[in-house]
Amino acid sequence: MRLLVIQHDHASPLGPVAERFAERGYDATSHLVVPADRFHDPGVETEFPDFTRFDAVVLMGAPWSAYDETVASWVVPERERIHRADEAGVPVLGICFGGQMLAATLGGAVGPSSQPEIGWTRVASDDEAIVPSGRWFQWHYDRWGLPPGAREIARNAAASQAFVLRRNLAVQFHPELTSGMLAGWLGNGGAAKAAAGGIDVAELVAATRAGEAAARTRARLLVDGFLDVVATGVPRPN
Repeated sequence: MRLLVIQHDHASPLGPVAERFAERGYDATSHLVVPADRFHDPGVETEFPDFTRFDAVVLMGAPWSAYDETVASWVVPERERIHRADEAGVPVLGICFGGQMLAATLGGAVGPSSQPEIGWTRVASDDEAIVPSGRWFQWHYDRWGLPPGAREIARNAAASQAFVLRRNLAVQFHPELTSGMLAGWLGNGGAAKAAAGGIDVAELVAATRAGEAAARTRARLLVDGFLDVVATGVPRPN
């Protein structure tokens, strides 16, 4: 089975999410949209693969906004690929920015959040078989409005945290995060942004290290839920 990973920036690998897909028999192909040398000038041109040639697609996070005109050069064609995948019934998992791209493509809205989130927060789930309740890592300044027909399955006080629509699953949090990945984000300008938001960076790093094993377990369960429940296309009760 073939998995396509859309990696929007160089600092956001799939981590334990990719590990679980591999364990489930998926061979991953990664497409990097914005290379490291264009991180501060992300309006690149890129030729996306045909999403419908894969058995599943994962859309990763990004430090930009889905509605930011400076990245429209690739946001617009990516949304076209998402739309075609949805029409073809190809399962898509969207993570943070990727989830927002799913929302916008499927008829929802994306805009600035009144309550940005950075760090570990508790998420309540209506469907533990897809998204386990518990502490998930957040780093977002935007949030989505649900597309028509979507079933919201997780949330917290700040934002909708997960929805399912047909064979698509969007999550607002970062199941792929590891302490190594966080170090990369912090070293790529994230430390200053976190501090500006009132976050104690040392505490954030310590909490990530302490909870990494449990976070890996939840990430594996999330991938299983996506593959075993959402990707099958079998309707579930609201």
